[in-house]
Amino acid sequence: MLTADLARSRIRDNEVRPLFIDISDEQYRETAATLIALFEDHLGERKGELEDAINDLTVADTDYKIVQGLAKLLKDECEFEMRAAADPREIRQLLFEKANDRYPIVRQPTLGEDTQKLEVYSAVANELGISLEACYRGMYADLDANKRLVRFGDQSVDEYSCERETTTTTKLTGNSKREYDQAEQTVDWLLARYNLALAQAVLYDASKMQIRVWDHFGTVFSYMKLFGLMHRIYPIGGDGTRVASTDLAAGYEAELDGPVSLFRKSQKYGIRMANFLPALPLCDRWEMRVEILAGESASDTNRFTLDHTDGLVSHYSTGQRFDSDIERTLARKWERANTEWELKREDDVFDLGDEVMVPDFAIEHPDGRRAILEIVGFWTPEYLASKLAKIRQVEADNFVLAVSERLDCSDEDFGGAADRVLWFKTGLHVYDVVELAEEYASPVETERD
Repeated sequence: MLTADLARSRIRDNEVRPLFIDISDEQYRETAATLIALFEDHLGERKGELEDAINDLTVADTDYKIVQGLAKLLKDECEFEMRAAADPREIRQLLFEKANDRYPIVRQPTLGEDTQKLEVYSAVANELGISLEACYRGMYADLDANKRLVRFGDQSVDEYSCERETTTTTKLTGNSKREYDQAEQTVDWLLARYNLALAQAVLYDASKMQIRVWDHFGTVFSYMKLFGLMHRIYPIGGDGTRVASTDLAAGYEAELDGPVSLFRKSQKYGIRMANFLPALPLCDRWEMRVEILAGESASDTNRFTLDHTDGLVSHYSTGQRFDSDIERTLARKWERANTEWELKREDDVFDLGDEVMVPDFAIEHPDGRRAILEIVGFWTPEYLASKLAKIRQVEADNFVLAVSERLDCSDEDFGGAADRVLWFKTGLHVYDVVELAEEYASPVETERD
């Protein structure tokens, strides 16, 4: 994403609007193509050389923020690595020790016992078993500017193993396992990502977000959980107004609490809000309305609205994902377990009257029995209280819960579901969950009648 200094937006009549670019504009397309080629040409080169090339391009182009913003998004797709034949700290230590022993070091010897700089480097290179050039280059190879560009998107330098797991800054969202729909860096991809990043940057100071979606509900709800966003979901009609039950629903509205309302302007939570935004363009029809903090007072806010007509394009995948490390670990354990029960992602919606609840998993047996699993993880006290209130409203005998012992709650807090709670410390064990499903699962026909 973009850093705050690269964001571009304007405020008019208390309405925030990102300064989107026209992705068909030839000037921007040429700039994007030049930048992509620049990164490709610098594979294997020093980071400092790449930065200098970007700055040279910035000087030639008057849109400083746009060029630097596009470059920032491309750097998010890069991996830089220290490359040296020996540990740079060891090279420096030996060089300084030998230079101290042979002081003074001179360029041109005048006396028989004078030592030249080259002799010191040669002595260290021989001791370490590396070439003279490798010794010289490796001395400060661990400086950030001297790290090498070893991966750009799905391209890597020949000597860099493609099998090694990447640690690109694209993954700095708390979930390095999430998959993206497109890995190749193209002009259209970069310009679309830039417009999306401009919108994301506005959300850093969000105090409250309201979204409406009319399709791909499970995908959007899953991303809300993935990024740890506190939310309340309501059924709505085709015109966006709330309706009495899910039977009348054409879509769903969600209210998401932001960093200001919960954590006194925590940018960490603001980044979660921004990371969630690309999930919305996965829908064919969606709307978003956000309150953005404009001053020190929580009541001093601006509005920020977006919808499907703004033409934003998502790079997120609609495939299977997990909302937490606990869920991901459980799914992996399940794949290795010897059980007939199958763990599936759950898209069912529990109708709770004014609100709805989307559980985490379904546990299904070949004989037709089925249980619904909700994992109660690590939430704020306020959100936990709201979650417990929802759970107590669920009227389903096959609804089971896995609850972290770290939470400030007890069996009594779960109402009629208290007997169906599995408490866990750090992780879930497959066979404990299977045992719970065996006891409370019901035939599909019974559950859905």
